[in-house]
Amino acid sequence: MSNTEKKKTRISTKMLVTLAMLLALEIVLSRMLSIRTPITTIGFGFVPLVMAGILFGPVPAAIVAALADILGALLFPIGAYYPPLTITSILVGLTYGFFLFKKSFDPKKASDWIRVVLCVVVRQGIWALLLQSFWLSKLQGITWGQSIAMRVPQVLILAAVEIIIIPVLIKVADMLKKAVNY
Repeated sequence: MSNTEKKKTRISTKMLVTLAMLLALEIVLSRMLSIRTPITTIGFGFVPLVMAGILFGPVPAAIVAALADILGALLFPIGAYYPPLTITSILVGLTYGFFLFKKSFDPKKASDWIRVVLCVVVRQGIWALLLQSFWLSKLQGITWGQSIAMRVPQVLILAAVEIIIIPVLIKVADMLKKAVNY
């Protein structure tokens, strides 16, 4: 096996440390620095997951998302830990990695905007609005429709925020890759 092949298949210390920092940052941003109201939560916990997806791909981003959900629930519980919500977190990490890993962003290219918008539509429209609302309806004992209706404002706000922030994060990740040699 050549050095190039070993580099591609091995997990480096640099990668593990970066993923651990992103994991910790996700927990802090989502559990401690989020704005919570009775019907919605607005926060920036997605930023570390986006960075994990951009830098390392779908599987590492999914692992960070799952561990952040589990550790966040255990260390800083908002309610009882509900394992199905971790499934949604895994899918979110996979989505960011699938759409953003090894991709650049040129604001002049429509295809780059379409990719970012599709990423956000899958993340917010399918995983947050439909699937997470389903899990929350089971957890809260309300109908799925009620859960969706309560979550629409949050999803719309976060979708707009993500569409604005993800291109910036792609540029930051490009600079980080050059500076740290990922």
